[in-house]
Amino acid sequence: MEKVNLMQICVLFWVFGTLVSCAKLPNVVLIVTDDQDVVLNGMMPMKSVQECLAKEGATFINAFTSSPICCPSRASILTGRYAHNHATINNSMSGGCYGRFWRDVMEKNTLPMKLQAGGYETFFAGKYLNDYKTTEVPLGWNHWHGLHGNSVYYNYTLTENGKAVRYEAEYLTDILAQRSAEFLQQYDQSKPFFLMVAPPAPHAPATAAQRHENQFPEIRAKRTPNFNEPSGSLDKHWLLTMQPSRLPDEVLPELDEITRKRWKSLLAVDELVERIYKILKEGELLDQTFIVFTSDNGYHVGQFAQAYDKRQAYETDIRVPLVVRGPGIAAKTVVQQPVLLLDLMPTMLEWAQIPLPANLDGRSFRRDFMANEEQQSFSRQFLVEYWGEADAKSHSPSCKRRDSALLYGCTEDAACHCQDSKNNTYACVRRLDSAKDFLYCEFRDSQHFAEAYDLLSDPYQMHNLAFEMLPSERAIYSLVLKNLTTCIGPTCRAYHSR
Repeated sequence: MEKVNLMQICVLFWVFGTLVSCAKLPNVVLIVTDDQDVVLNGMMPMKSVQECLAKEGATFINAFTSSPICCPSRASILTGRYAHNHATINNSMSGGCYGRFWRDVMEKNTLPMKLQAGGYETFFAGKYLNDYKTTEVPLGWNHWHGLHGNSVYYNYTLTENGKAVRYEAEYLTDILAQRSAEFLQQYDQSKPFFLMVAPPAPHAPATAAQRHENQFPEIRAKRTPNFNEPSGSLDKHWLLTMQPSRLPDEVLPELDEITRKRWKSLLAVDELVERIYKILKEGELLDQTFIVFTSDNGYHVGQFAQAYDKRQAYETDIRVPLVVRGPGIAAKTVVQQPVLLLDLMPTMLEWAQIPLPANLDGRSFRRDFMANEEQQSFSRQFLVEYWGEADAKSHSPSCKRRDSALLYGCTEDAACHCQDSKNNTYACVRRLDSAKDFLYCEFRDSQHFAEAYDLLSDPYQMHNLAFEMLPSERAIYSLVLKNLTTCIGPTCRAYHSR
């Protein structure tokens, strides 16, 4: 009879949910890209992710962010909570991004804090929260290489274990890969590790490494049915109906170039993934390590005549890649069960056999890997929420308007079609199961605008059903939204069923 070692026994216990004390807990690697879409083929450059992770693990085809912008989404990953509970609502310090509440309250209860307390050696490299610009090492991290500010590729500062280090000519993704490799190669295996690396790509300016500059010369922005599609006053909320209603032809080649740059910038990330995979394999650590690849939010390029950005509740912006490889996960598994980025924390805590805090809004997806025979039946209702942002300094001089102080990102390369506004504030409920895929959104503006889409029949969200719904039906969705936008912990999961 073939000998079964202790690690194999532990894997069986992780899979089937039995809590036991094993000699070696699993390692966890979390790779988070920045603004990487899936709807517009943003995973196409990721050949190593496909070969090393997807072919040997699971791909989640219904993975979402609950806030389609960097800082709130990253805060949800780190806390397992919706934005209305962790209070990071946009990318500004005034919006809670690395603000006082985060530092004094939320950071004491993050994923790395729990793992570190549970015996894990913790490592971070890359973009943390957008307004992190200090030599302080956030709580919970044994090894820290945190980027100052937002995503850049050259000319940046990293706080490396409490010391600010300036880099100019070194490509950031490569530095992050090197720091990650050094940690793994020096790892003494005396206790499990949690490694989180957050490269800048493909966030603007999406600068490629020199070695990748000539890649993808023929790639164009994906011409989806809603590409450069104008919106009427009852079709979309007012930000999308602002002039020009269509992007002029001279802007479209720029959207193609943006897509090429985004893809090229991801090639170094793909190399980072391969490098981590090979080090784990050479060190015989693959069988005891979960590797998770995802992004903080999606992205649009030309959809509904918005040139480029995120921040909207549409599929391009809220769907994210999620690929997981690790113990007990069968090769080439496809998981249909909807998951959120805030589910990562409870899942990883279960992998680490750490009791889940009662106030987590997310749910563990650990058992979803086992449910191949149950995949025909899946169901979830969840919240998507966003608070609009305004910054008059973000506009091109020729794009300034009388209401510029209420707008964000009105630039010439987008034909002065602004990316955001102070009242681009909304909450949506998404109902997704094997028979239904419905999105209902309410905006907190003077119009009390609403949008609703049946995504099974209208996957590109061209037909707003909100003003065709029966008043009683809208009232039900409004009530669900009211409950979800104030939910905490178990009440956020009360709308999930299998």
